[in-house]
Amino acid sequence: MSAALVTDPAIRAGFAQDASGLHLVPDAVARPASAEEVVDVLRAAHAARTPVTAAGAQTSYVGGSIADRGVVLSLRALDRVVDLDPAARTMRVQPGALLGDVKRAAAAHGLLFAPDPTSEEESTLGGAIACDSSGARSLKYGATGPHLRALTVALADGRVIEVRRPAMEKNVAGYGPVHDMLDWFVGSEGTLGVVLEAELQLLALPTAVTGLGIPFRAAADALAFIAAARTARDAGAEGVNPRCLEYLDEKAFAIARDFVGGSWATDARAYVYTEEEAFGEAEPPLDAWLALAEAHGALTDDIQVFEGEATLRDARRMRHAVPATLNERAARYRAEGGRKVSTDWAVPYRRLHEALQAADAIAATFGVAPVATFGHAGNGHPHQHFLARDAHELETIERAVDATLRHVLSMGGTVAAEHGIGKLKRRWLPLQLSPAQLAVMRAVKRELDPLGLLAPGNVFE
Repeated sequence: MSAALVTDPAIRAGFAQDASGLHLVPDAVARPASAEEVVDVLRAAHAARTPVTAAGAQTSYVGGSIADRGVVLSLRALDRVVDLDPAARTMRVQPGALLGDVKRAAAAHGLLFAPDPTSEEESTLGGAIACDSSGARSLKYGATGPHLRALTVALADGRVIEVRRPAMEKNVAGYGPVHDMLDWFVGSEGTLGVVLEAELQLLALPTAVTGLGIPFRAAADALAFIAAARTARDAGAEGVNPRCLEYLDEKAFAIARDFVGGSWATDARAYVYTEEEAFGEAEPPLDAWLALAEAHGALTDDIQVFEGEATLRDARRMRHAVPATLNERAARYRAEGGRKVSTDWAVPYRRLHEALQAADAIAATFGVAPVATFGHAGNGHPHQHFLARDAHELETIERAVDATLRHVLSMGGTVAAEHGIGKLKRRWLPLQLSPAQLAVMRAVKRELDPLGLLAPGNVFE
């Protein structure tokens, strides 16, 4: 098929796992070093009717970058920043570049690539595009999609196309969903094409960022504080303009605190992390935040202030320690058929406390409980994590998650707000999307990949 194809069992085994807990060994692995080699692999695979699953750093929580048939196409070697134009605030990047490297390349020119998955030092730009990844700052900046200007994409048969954001301000030509073809590929989880290069839209880098770590006596107080801060921001209230509002419950906060060896706020039952940006000579409005925290029962004597790049990185590492620690714990149970179960449902932010109470009650009826709950509460988007110690417990947890997602949908929520559908959540997609919506998705898939060779098992059965 291609000189880049490898069938060595040890190498295939090295591409058989991601963060989902699944273990799927592909028939072969391709590790192209150029876009041309990617195209060669796709053309040969198409001719042989061989499935191809694109992969980056394989940090997927839903099994999106692994496969038990066909070829896993690793794009990690395509990791260059091709071009950066400070005047136009644009950057062209290959899909295998780590997000952390992309952000540092932009920052060197006083610019910001805004999407910020917590795993940015371990995940790739191509993966972020495939899942429309977001992160903490999605509260202010949204997910990955809005920050893309153009994509160069290889289709299943090896044809290469460029899709670019439309420049017109008004357009009524045809149905709305077809106006911007770039969005067909954002969040498509590798099922429609393979990204070869992305043109990014950058923003001005803030002059200063101040982070606040605010512990609370009760989860209800923390969630009420988050809702109040989000409401104040949306109303344009002076002094409160967070770019993120992150929530850690008592269990998640204990993991984060242990990671840094801290002993502060031991009475806290929840923790909120937020950041304020400043531009020019402006000072962060800490007084307004302190007043809001006091009004919601925060442990004000234990509030931590993070200023400067080094301390902000420490705050980020502390937050990332929670999912990283849970991944390590889950690995112990794989031999018994267990794994971590990670949810990424979301509801309208004002209903988050209600939704979490309901989710905990539902889990309790099944005799299970989350080992930690944390996430992007400013968007109404938590992550409930469960650890299944064996296959039987995994089945019970999944039934609890199923019941939770049905309740979440009744509240106007979504079954997936960040990690994608992949192989693990496809059973729940029909709960949210109508038959007509699913039919349109399948029609797009048939048009771009008529043989169904790309990322088999992702999104669709």
